[in-house]
Amino acid sequence: MFSKSCKYGIRAVLYLAVKTRDGSKKGVQGIADELDVPKHFLAKILQELSRKGLISSIKGPHGGFYMDAKNVQKPLIAVIESIDGPEVMRSCILGLPVCSDKNPCPLHSKARVYRDGLLELVAEQSIAELAKSVEVQNLKI
Repeated sequence: MFSKSCKYGIRAVLYLAVKTRDGSKKGVQGIADELDVPKHFLAKILQELSRKGLISSIKGPHGGFYMDAKNVQKPLIAVIESIDGPEVMRSCILGLPVCSDKNPCPLHSKARVYRDGLLELVAEQSIAELAKSVEVQNLKI
């Protein structure tokens, strides 16, 4: 359902929420190595997230990306919509341009239940809550 960019963005945000809680900053290379994702691809994602105020960054030799108290309180849906756009949670699961309640695709009804549940989950879940759960469960990000 989410693009590769979005998945990398979510992982990077969770990584930063866990690893920069102490005020440290992380460089693109270190994040890319830890997450095992392409550095240049990740750099573009991080720059976009920073521009949209979902993560913070400081330039210079002691700079890098990090999450501040304001960033981590944002809902996960903000990250998803900033990368994949607001329609990702509302568009047709088959990609049909005319799918709607009045003109449903074959999967519309079942997909809508799933999509609405997922939308509710990511809209209510803050980055901080999700990062804490990942950390407590000792999950690899």
